Amino acid sequence: MVEQELLWTLQSIAAIASTIGVIGTLTAAFIAVRSYINANKRAEEAKKKEQETRDRELETRQAQLFMNIYDKISRKEFGIAWRRFIDAKFTTFEEYTQLLQTDKVFYEATGDLFNFYEGLGVLVRENLLPIRMVALLICGMTRAFWEKFIPIYDDGVKALGFSRWMSETKFLYEALLKYLSEHPELDTRIEKPLERIQH
Repeated sequence: MVEQELLWTLQSIAAIASTIGVIGTLTAAFIAVRSYINANKRAEEAKKKEQETRDRELETRQAQLFMNIYDKISRKEFGIAWRRFIDAKFTTFEEYTQLLQTDKVFYEATGDLFNFYEGLGVLVRENLLPIRMVALLICGMTRAFWEKFIPIYDDGVKALGFSRWMSETKFLYEALLKYLSEHPELDTRIEKPLERIQH
């Protein structure tokens, strides 16, 4: 009888120890899972903060680019160059090249504008400047520039044998038109050439 009670007590102790072991194992597993979840949560929060920092830095760079562009187009020289190009009389690539060869002011104005719009096209293509900013700031000027150029573009590409000639400006124009089709309230197309303001 004593042996049986002792056996029963030992079995009870073993069962209790086993239960405590299971509880301990479950507790350790719970703590490990909780630690893993917390570590993942902290990592996600850190990643989110890092992304927010990158987004703020990108917005700052885009704002700086925008202000540089605004500064450029606000200068009197840019307005004069743009007007000189828009007012120029050419309808063929031959007439255009003749003007480049005979009119130094037109040559310089055209070079400045081409460099500006090609650079702007690259910035938009590479997602460094949103097309929305172009639409808000210089939609009409950009359209008028490229639409003046469209009739001679294909002949120019052929004559020069350079398929990428003005390709970034063309990309810029097409991206702008696509954006405007989605946001018609921003379409500020210039229907008629602006009259020169006399001082």
